[in-house]
Amino acid sequence: MIKKIHLPDLGEGIESAEVSEVVVGPGDTVTAEDTILVLESDKASMEIPAEVNGTVTDVSVSSGDEVKTGQLLIKIEISDSTETVKEEPVLSEEEKQIVKPPEEKTQDVTLYPITKDTASTDNVFASPGVRRLARELGINLQIIKGTGPKKRITKDDLNGYIKLQMAISAGPIPATQPVIDFSQWGDVEAKKLTKIKQTAGDRLQQAWQLIPHVTQFDAADITDLDALRKEMKKTGAEKGIKVTFLPFMMKALSIILKEMPEFNSSLSHTKQNLILKNYYHLGVAVDTPSGLTVPVVRDVDKKSVFELSAELMDMSARARNKKLKPDELKGGTFTISSLGGIGGTGFSPIVNPPEVAIMGISRSAWKQVYDKESSEFLAKFIMPFSLSYDHRVVDGAAAAAFTSRFADILSDLDHFKD
Repeated sequence: MIKKIHLPDLGEGIESAEVSEVVVGPGDTVTAEDTILVLESDKASMEIPAEVNGTVTDVSVSSGDEVKTGQLLIKIEISDSTETVKEEPVLSEEEKQIVKPPEEKTQDVTLYPITKDTASTDNVFASPGVRRLARELGINLQIIKGTGPKKRITKDDLNGYIKLQMAISAGPIPATQPVIDFSQWGDVEAKKLTKIKQTAGDRLQQAWQLIPHVTQFDAADITDLDALRKEMKKTGAEKGIKVTFLPFMMKALSIILKEMPEFNSSLSHTKQNLILKNYYHLGVAVDTPSGLTVPVVRDVDKKSVFELSAELMDMSARARNKKLKPDELKGGTFTISSLGGIGGTGFSPIVNPPEVAIMGISRSAWKQVYDKESSEFLAKFIMPFSLSYDHRVVDGAAAAAFTSRFADILSDLDHFKD
């Protein structure tokens, strides 16, 4: 009889895994407890047992392959001595002496390892095969709830625990979208999302789940900057360049990012180091008919307002026509999203990983602001803005200092005169 070993369900949130090692080959003799191959998800590994005694007849996967739930892995010709997983294992003389703990002392199972000696399996009902596999994987059987007779821990219990830990280590499990028939309440129409929106949606969801977001709100007086922009707008028109507020914001950001380098950084993959970047490439969110795109303007600190304006015009046009090159969407160190031309008084943008912060610009408005020197209310052009940041890297005090400094830079016109 041939036993086909398929990839088991690894838990919600894990649809596939990579084969990191194939332990056996055709002709090899295996027992039910032997490991036949090792799988790896993003952050965890799992050893797949043979489940039966027999001889390997065929191996359908190789090291490096990506396999999905239900996929055939290995075929084994079962020997007569095979015990199935569901069969009641034979108790050793030592285990027969174990007294079942009183029912009232039984505790609910915790999903996290306890600090007791994990090598100890006293007061645990499990077959020698299960104990052996648990020792090899470094799993404490005392934290697993047995479902077999007399609460005996079976191989299914052990595999279920492994799948749960893999799902947890792979990251937050996304909620399943419920299936709802909206047509029962009225007329509906299905409109397919563009590929850009689907991709952006997946990345935004992942960023929101993985990054502890905090948003700092502030406002800047850009009355003088507005007057300067109008002057430069006339000069730009003669060169065929449209001068908006955005290049000024970008120049101001390049200045403060040099002063506060943690905002121009990324966490290392180990999350133990901060990678400080000595270049200033700003991602600029562009709304296109197909969805949000974020082209990257490189070396902002080395370019003038006119140069940035010309580059923004070119990139925005090509973004809307889907003519951007792949390299123009990579390498950003900080992102700015401006809704000033549309409206709104404030919003919380989502950090664009692997960056650690993003700025949101909202619509400026004329407001009456009290001036201490003249003791009068004066009309000022006020721009609201927000800073979302990764709280693992940036604390609240630093964020408040960043927004205050940003407002100060915008009021110093010497930074923008070419």
